[in-house]
Parts: sequence; C-alpha cells; structure tokens
Amino acid sequence: MVSETDMEESKCMRGNLEVHYPLGEDFEDTSPAQRLRLFLMDKNKKHESHPLFSEIEKLVIEGDDVEWRETARWMKFEEDVEEGNRWSKPYVATLSLQSLFELRRLITTESVIFDMEASSMEQIADLVLENMDNDNRLSVEQKKKVRETLLKEHRHQHQQGLPLKKSLKNKKSSRHQEDDGYFTKKEKNNQRKYKSNMSFMRKIPSGAEATNILVGEVNFLDKPMSAFIRLNTGVILDNLTEVPLPTRFLFILIGPYSPTAGYNEIGRAMATLMSDDIFSEVAYGAHKKDHLIMGLDEFLSSVIVLPPGEWDSAIRIEPPADIPSQEFRKRPPEDYNIIIDEVEEKEKLREETGLARTGILFGGLKNDLKRKAPWYWSDFKDALALQSIASWIFLYFACLSPIITFGGLLSEATERHMAAMESLVAGCICGILYGFFSGQPLSVLGCTGPVLVFEIIVYDFCQTMDWDYLSFRFWIGTWIAVILLFLVAIDASAFVCYITKFTEENFATLVALIFIYKAFENVMAIGDKYPISISGTDCLCFTNDNVSTNFSNELDNISHRKQCLELNGTLSEGCFIPESTSNVFLMSILLFFGTFMISIKLKGFKNAPFFSTKIRLFISDFAVLIAILIMTILDFNISIPTPKLEVPHEFKPTLPNRGWIVPPFKNNPYWCIPLAIVPALLGTIVIFMDQQISIVIVNRKEFKLRKGCGYHLDLFVLSILIEICSILGLPWYVAATVESITHVNSLKQESECTAPGDKPKFLGVREQRVTHIMIFLTIGLSVFLTPILGHIPLPVLFGVFLYMGISSLEGLELFDRILIMFMPNKYQPDYMFLRKVPLKRVHLFTIIQLACLISLWVVQSFKQTSILFPVMLVVMIVIRKCLDCIFTRQELQILDDLMPERSNKRRFSDGNLQMGFCSRFSKLILGPKLVAEKNDTCKRILKEPHSSRS
Repeated sequence: MVSETDMEESKCMRGNLEVHYPLGEDFEDTSPAQRLRLFLMDKNKKHESHPLFSEIEKLVIEGDDVEWRETARWMKFEEDVEEGNRWSKPYVATLSLQSLFELRRLITTESVIFDMEASSMEQIADLVLENMDNDNRLSVEQKKKVRETLLKEHRHQHQQGLPLKKSLKNKKSSRHQEDDGYFTKKEKNNQRKYKSNMSFMRKIPSGAEATNILVGEVNFLDKPMSAFIRLNTGVILDNLTEVPLPTRFLFILIGPYSPTAGYNEIGRAMATLMSDDIFSEVAYGAHKKDHLIMGLDEFLSSVIVLPPGEWDSAIRIEPPADIPSQEFRKRPPEDYNIIIDEVEEKEKLREETGLARTGILFGGLKNDLKRKAPWYWSDFKDALALQSIASWIFLYFACLSPIITFGGLLSEATERHMAAMESLVAGCICGILYGFFSGQPLSVLGCTGPVLVFEIIVYDFCQTMDWDYLSFRFWIGTWIAVILLFLVAIDASAFVCYITKFTEENFATLVALIFIYKAFENVMAIGDKYPISISGTDCLCFTNDNVSTNFSNELDNISHRKQCLELNGTLSEGCFIPESTSNVFLMSILLFFGTFMISIKLKGFKNAPFFSTKIRLFISDFAVLIAILIMTILDFNISIPTPKLEVPHEFKPTLPNRGWIVPPFKNNPYWCIPLAIVPALLGTIVIFMDQQISIVIVNRKEFKLRKGCGYHLDLFVLSILIEICSILGLPWYVAATVESITHVNSLKQESECTAPGDKPKFLGVREQRVTHIMIFLTIGLSVFLTPILGHIPLPVLFGVFLYMGISSLEGLELFDRILIMFMPNKYQPDYMFLRKVPLKRVHLFTIIQLACLISLWVVQSFKQTSILFPVMLVVMIVIRKCLDCIFTRQELQILDDLMPERSNKRRFSDGNLQMGFCSRFSKLILGPKLVAEKNDTCKRILKEPHSSRS
C-alpha cells in the first residue's frame, strides 16, 4: 500500500464528480497504461513540454582523428545518413524488442540525472563523471579518457567535406532565453560560427528543443556505461546539434568493442522514444527513474510487433498520410457509473449550432446574431491572403457563365421580361448584401433549376389570365418574403437537423451530376451548330438518274456547284458551311477537355515533389485561372471562330418598355393579391429547401468550420433580398450547392509540411466574407468588362463546369459504397464502415440511397414534374426516417447520422428498435428472420454500459 507521506494526489473534476488519484512510488494492481495516465494528470510538473528534435552521433575513429559524426535524426520520423552521403527519405522507425529491453536495463541500472545545472559540454562531462564516481566504477585514467571522448569535435551531415578541427575551443554557450523565444547576440554569433543547418531549421516548429544521443565504441572500457541527462534549462551547446536549438536531454552510451553490443540500435530506440509525444511528456515531468521506466513500459505495451518471418526489417515504412492522435493514451480511467444521456448530449449540440427551437419569437435569429457578431471583423481580416484572391477570380468565372446562361433561358421563358442584364444586376445586389449580412458567407448565391421552372409556371399563368407578369410576380415575392419571415420567427430552420448525410449526399450528388451532364450537353450543342466537315467530302450533289449521275461525287469548287444546281441537283448541308467554321467543334472539344485536365493537374500540384512549398501552393490556388488563360491564349492564336462568352454591354432593362421599379398594379385586379398566396406557398417550399440543404452541406463537420452556423440569419437575409428583387423585377437567388462547395474547397487550409515525412493536414477553411462580396461586385461590373470577357471561349467555361462538378463529388461516401458493390472482397479498401457493418447491410443501404437518387433525377428531368423536386427532398427525409425500422442504431450511426429523437425509451423499449408501424414495416421489408436477428442485437446493446454504446 502507498503510505500517506509518499502519496501525492491529483484531482480530476468531471461534472460534479471528484476523483483522487494516488501518485506514489508504486501503484498496486494497475497496468503501465493506467500508471501513466495517473502520472500525466499531476499538475505539479516543473517543466513544460516542447516539441523535440533528436539527433544521434556516433563516435568515428579515422587514424588519429576522432570525432562524433551525425548518423540519424528525428523530428517525427527517422532519417538516416545513407552510404551515398545523403539523407534518406523519412520513414517510420522499426525497432527490435531486444534494443528496447536493453535500454530499459540501462535506465534501471545506469546513471539518470534530472535538472542538471550546466551551460557547456565541459560542465556536463564533469558532472556525469562525478555522478559515476559514487559507484567507483571508473579509474582515474578511464575518467580522463571518457572526458576526452565526450569533448571530441562534432561533425554533422551538412558539414561533410570540411576539414576536421583537431583542437577543441572551450567556449561556453549562453543560455537559451525561454521567456521570449529569441536567441541572444552571443548565441547568434555561435550560429554563424558553426554554420548550423538553417535550411532544415525552417522545418522545425517554434519552441522546439533538442535531444542529443551519443553512442560509441572505445578500447579503454571493460563494460558499457550510459547516462540519461535532463538539463534544468535548455542550452545551446557549441556545435553539438545540427540546428541552433537549445539542448534539453542527452543520452550517452559508450562501451567496449563488441559485435553483438548493438549500441546504435539502443540509441535509435532512445531517439524513437523521445520522438513519441507521450514518453517525451513523461521525460519532461519525471522526478525519478521509476517514472521513465513507467513511460517505457507503457510504450512497450503499445508497441506492435512485426514477425520476422513475415516482414523484412530492411523495408522502410512510409509515414502515414494522417498521424493518429495519441490522446487516448493519456485519458484517465473511465468511470462507467457516470450515466451519459445521449439524447441530452445531442440536444445540447443542436442548441450550439442553432438547430434547436428556442420557444420564443425570433429566438433563433437572436442567437445567430450573438454567435456571429464576435467574428464579424475577423471575417474581413482573415481574407488577407493570396488564396482569397485566387478563390475570388476562380469563382467569378465559375458564377458568371451560369448567370448569363440562366438569363438567356429566362429571356426565352418570359419573353425578355427578365434576361441576362437582370440576372447580372440581381447577382450584384443579392451577392453583395448577402456577403455583408448573412450567417454563412461561404455559401454562394446562384440560380437554380426549380426556381426557373417556377418562373415559367407563373408566366404561363399570367399569359392565360392576361395579367401583367412582373406585377403579379411582385405580390408573389412579397408573400414569399412574409412567409419566410414567419418561418424565421418560429425557428423553422431547426427542422434542418432532420437532413442527415443520406439526404445531403443525394442532393449534392444530383446537383454535381447535373453540372457534369450540362457541361457535356453544351459542348455537344456546339457540335450540332458547327458539325465536323472535312473539305471536299461533305459537299455532295444529289441528282435523279434521269437527269445526270456525273455530279454524285465530291464537289470542291464553285463551278461544280453551279452545274449541280443547273441540273436540278440538291446540294448537301456541308456545302453551305463556311470553311473557316468546319473545325469549330474539334477545337471546342480540345478547349473543353484541356481546361478540365489542366485544372485537375494543377490543383493537385501542391503535393508534387517539384519547386518550393510557396510556388506549389500558388500554382494550386490559381489552377483554374491558369487553365482559363492558357486555353484562351491558345484559342486566340489558332483563330478558329469558337463561340465566345456574350455579356450585355449596356446598363438598361432588356425589355424597352419596362423600368427598374415594378408597379404593384398594372392591369391586374386587386383580388390577385390574396390569390398570390397560393403560388407563394409553392415558391417558399422551393426556396426554403434549396437554401437550407445547400447551407447544411456547407456546414458539414468535415469542413471544420469554427465560426458557427447562422441558418435563421441566412433565411432572414434571403427574405429581404427576395423582396428587393421582386420590387426591381429581378430573378430570385438562393444558395447554389455546387458553387458553394467549390467556394469552400477553394478556401481549404492545410498545414505547411514542416517536419520531414509529415504530410499536410487539413486545418479548416478560411472563413471570411470578402471573396463572396468581390465575386458578385465583379459580376455587377461585367457590363463594363465586355471587351475583355468577349475573348473567352464558351468551351473553356464548360470545362470549368466539368471541373466543379467532379471536384464537388470528392469525399462523398455514396460513390465509395457504389464502387465496392462491384469489387471482390479481397480487393475492397479498408473502409471503417466495412469493419463495423456487415457487407450485405452496406449494400442494402447503398441500393436504397441509389434508388432515391435515381428518382430525384427522373423528377427533375421532366418539365412537368421538376417543380416537385423540393417536395421530393422532403420525401427523402421521410424515407430516411423509415430506415430506422430496417437498420440498427449502430449501423445508421456509421453509415449515416442519427436523426433527433424524443427519448431513449421510444427506441429501446423491450429491446426492439421498431414499434407499431415500424415493426410491421420491418417485417414487410426484411422478413421475420432478419427482424428477430435485429431485435437480438438491440437487446445485446441495451445490456452494454451507456459509455460503450456511445
């Protein structure tokens, strides 16, 4: 048992529970992992942990010259000096268990010195020998030789080729200033004197300290001697380390020559331990040997062994793309008596994101304002980056062409009441105001198909009733704005929490596929207008046999064509196509695929092995703009008249007899005001579903947004914008899914790859308002940029559409599950859902989701049914709710997200996941046998503790 005098206590507060953990000399009945967790909870640690750079130097004897020569280094992964006198690629260190056991023995039996007060290598050598003198292990002559050995010169890999210094200059290094993180003037002189590897220094995180490991074989010792040293203060020692970092730890191991000693492997084991986050924290906080041994034992208990018969130790393991977190190794023992209410936890999370009803009028809007207000000024400061400029220019072209295309379709549908000019003005006004005041400025406004269909229905109705279209549309827009304000008042956006990944993926996939399909459709339309014709073969003369048969061959000159007409012959269509346009379609295909391929390749250039990081990031950020410029210059030089982007060049309404302000009544009866409520209800459904699903996709947890959501605020701003557009006779804009996803992807931030072998990590998204504002400000100014924009070929913009559609599919789990349906089991990737869900159940979920996706495509494909598309999204939510009757809670939690529920009793009553209708539905779909198996699973889950179920 632990005595009271030897016991230290660390208090862990979790909720109202106070737990006392003993930190004495021994821990009875506890594993190494538990002892480590209890130790790390001690708040009375003397030293703060820092990132550690480890370096191994081996004693090298060449004739009369003796020096410590660098052989390996660690920041996170191991790098070795190859025989070819170069650094190896970083790799995961593989150690032998024997070296770890031998290291443990050395720490147990040899010298361990904590908080040594020393400022030079000479003092360290003297103190180490003084500590060893207590054991009378070394003779006076041996101590002298050990001291001389420790003070030999150090040569690093970047210093190879320099002459060896034969005399030691005993100069003390000044202490590292931990207060401000800067080096003193003397330390800077030392850096210049010893020519530190400053290029590698840039890859080391700020605040890092060094671990120096010295291993060597000598002929004056009878048995190995070692010492583990922690300096009280980090000190830069003369030329000891490759980079000008303060040394905090040293490990010295020298011994007699022996072919089986394995000193270098023991040194590698120590360097690997010090690069481990958990052990390094133990090393900083240790008070005695037992603490180091405890950390080493926990490391050994976590080590994975590779059998020698199945693995070649010469193989180097590449660093993983994503380094797993080691926080679970520090977690205190779980208290299974603490019951966690899952429903309450999820309800709390919904309240934090604004997806819980407040019960008061405009309560959700007030919470959104409180949540977003502290971030408002940072939304402008965070945009000060080159990446924001690249995103703005890229999204400008990505949004301009759809707006003009939408304006052309609207012009045909409404007989020029609204056209490209009105679309540009609406984009400018709505985009700028939405960028300034919305809750989620990362979402990009745009024109959607359901809104276009709604406009066509309203216009056809007005033509039938002989009413003025814009006046009646004004009242519809007014009612839509009122209804949206009412939905904001009652916190209707809280129902967005029922939109799970099942519905999100269906909607996002459908919109992305539409973009891809439209890109190819537009290019093929160019082929219909400018068919491929080869000179001399497509112009044919067709005559009756009674007249002549001499002109049925190719016609290659004008005289032959005249003769054909004189003989009552008929010329083929190819005869009337100008020679200069015969290759337009082929050139369009080249521009289309060229833009797409260049964009894809350059976007991934940030991971290429060429050039510096800044150049790679610049090329990646401006990938689409570079592709547009290259293809536009190519088109300009070849001089084939491909179709170009057409932008209105005068700022005035398209219809000559209309102004910018719509009169509320213009040959329309007064009773049209209440009648407008009916189409307004349908329009509200269209706008609400389009807007909210796009915002849900932007607010995915995978994007790691930190500034919070604003569903109610977005809807409030949108209602005002719809009223403004109704007054001005402009198209209504809502959040567009593909443009919004593309905007988010263009602003993704990754860590700069600092440590060798460390892969860039996704840090989040550059959340700001400036790019959205600038995109639509430039769109509004496009009228004045017509001379420049008129040179951009349409196929180039269609290539941008293809890139946007395919890139927005990235990360969708639906496609991964579709692909594994066609793979044999042995070739299937190691997805997490395949580990935890039976394959048949995964396929069943995929088939249901795929059937819903196909039904959505069918509904939106036909003009007569496309207006029902938003209603079908509501049906998707209902279908997802019915899946609770088919799949278990754990399966849905892995394959999708859990939908909100009122209580746990409703789900787990009597161990059955389904009740009433759900039970009958399950038996109908799954059959009695599968339902019984499902119920057995639920009963087993109920017997598990709450914490394990979560």
